[in-house]
Amino acid sequence: MSDLTFAQPARRNLLVPVLLAFLILGIVLALFLSFIPNHTADLAITHTSVYAAHTVFKSESIVVANQRAEDNLYVLTTLRIDDRLHLPLFLKDFTATLTTADGEEITSSAIEQQDLDNVYTSFPEVKALATTPLLRETMIGPGKSAEGMILLRFPVTQEVWDRRRSAVLNIDLYHQGNQSIIIPNSNQPTSNASRSATHPTSN
Repeated sequence: MSDLTFAQPARRNLLVPVLLAFLILGIVLALFLSFIPNHTADLAITHTSVYAAHTVFKSESIVVANQRAEDNLYVLTTLRIDDRLHLPLFLKDFTATLTTADGEEITSSAIEQQDLDNVYTSFPEVKALATTPLLRETMIGPGKSAEGMILLRFPVTQEVWDRRRSAVLNIDLYHQGNQSIIIPNSNQPTSNASRSATHPTSN
C-alpha cells in the first residue's frame, strides 16, 4: 500500500497586495482631505469701537453716602464669518472673555436683539457707533459669509480695557462647536462720559 501524500498549494506572497491596498487607501485619504477644509470657518474682526459710560445714581436723600456710581464699557465689534464647509453654519451664541491686567477673567454674553433699543435709548452715543447687528440663529450657507456688529458690555472702566491682557470673542455654532478670535485694540475709542441719575433708574 502506497503512502498517502497531500499536495499543498504554494503560499502566495501577500506583501505586494498589502502594499497595494495601503497605497490605494493613502490616495483615497489624500483626495478626501483635499476636499474637506481643515477648519470650519474663517473669522475676522473688521472694526471695533468702545464707549465707556459712568453712571451716578443719586438718592433723594442729601446724604452723600447714598450715592453710588457704576462703570460700564460697551464694546461694538464687527465680525465677519466665512463658511468653509460644504454644510451651512448656524450661529447659536456670542460670548466674550476679558482678561484684565491683574489676571481677572470677566465673561460677557452679547446683548440680545430685543435689548438693543433699551441700550440705545439709555446711551445714544452707543447707537451712533452701532451698525447692523449679527444675530443669533443666523444661517450661513456653504461658501457664503455673514458680517455684522456684536455688542458686548463689561462692568469695567476704559482704563481697565486699555490695559487688558486679552479680550477673546467666542462664537458658538450649533453643530460645529466653538470658535474664537481675539478682539484687537479698538480703532475708534470714545471718551469717558459721565451721567447722573436718580435712584433707582438712570437717565
